[in-house]
Amino acid sequence: PPPAAHGRKRAVICGISYRFSRHELKGCINDAKCMRHLLTTRFRFPDDSIIMLTEEQTDPYKIPTKHNIRMAMYWLLQGCQPGDSLVFHYSGHGAQQRSYSGDEVDGMDETLCPLDFETQGMIVDDEINAALVRPLPHGAKLHALIDACHSGTALDLPFLCRMSRTGQYVWEDHRPRSGVWKGTSGGEAISFSGCDDNQTSADTSALSKITSTGAMTFCFIQAIEQSQATTYGSILNSMRSTIRNTGSGASMAGGGAVTSLISMLLTGGSASTGGLRQVTSWGWHMHLRIPLYISICCLFWLIYGWNYLGAYFSVM
Repeated sequence: PPPAAHGRKRAVICGISYRFSRHELKGCINDAKCMRHLLTTRFRFPDDSIIMLTEEQTDPYKIPTKHNIRMAMYWLLQGCQPGDSLVFHYSGHGAQQRSYSGDEVDGMDETLCPLDFETQGMIVDDEINAALVRPLPHGAKLHALIDACHSGTALDLPFLCRMSRTGQYVWEDHRPRSGVWKGTSGGEAISFSGCDDNQTSADTSALSKITSTGAMTFCFIQAIEQSQATTYGSILNSMRSTIRNTGSGASMAGGGAVTSLISMLLTGGSASTGGLRQVTSWGWHMHLRIPLYISICCLFWLIYGWNYLGAYFSVM
């Protein structure tokens, strides 16, 4: 039978600033707050359907530690049914480590770096795939947004659609040579990533003009808010244009739709999101992530290996 037209909505949003450490990032908590606002206002996600993991949380179970991120991922898929719409957003550090399973094309596993990664270790893409992708049932849909370095294959999905600098799309088959299935249990999983596996990503104030945000998260939300999200391809084209215009010094009309959102949150926001932290520096914030426009590589994955970009994003 066809899946239900309207199912349950759930989201996990994780923003890690690593404050008071040598790894500190400026825009990640802002990313999380903007994404929460987008989901609740644009896509009508109920407040109680979103788990928010940031250092600003007072609940110890909502601090973005390795254990808490793991538990949130399992919660996201728990009881998932046909028609459900799930979102996983991560803004923070990403890394790589040697893979010994033989299922990576480049021999490296991609990882997410929780707040306590220096003592508890990183979360490897194999685990993310097992928690978020493989249990996804027929009729359910997962959208993941990974705004981190080395994030191209962070979900270990079988097929990759890469957009070139000229706007052309090329499909790549990333199914493991071992034959291990990394796809879903019939559902659809789509992931947008900030850069390729061997590249780094950026948080910057050059896009919003008023505070730091992740470059990829900003451009994604801007595409949605400017109604340029008819298809996945149109989202990628919009994101690419925003970054290219910023890199070339073209006018951004004060930062665009997301700047309006950020301005609202800076002046108080809502009770559920809180205000954003404003910074005084106006340049690119280069901590462990460099400007995204240098390596324009916004990626997304589709479980079924479709050879066209016609799926509507408005399913959320």
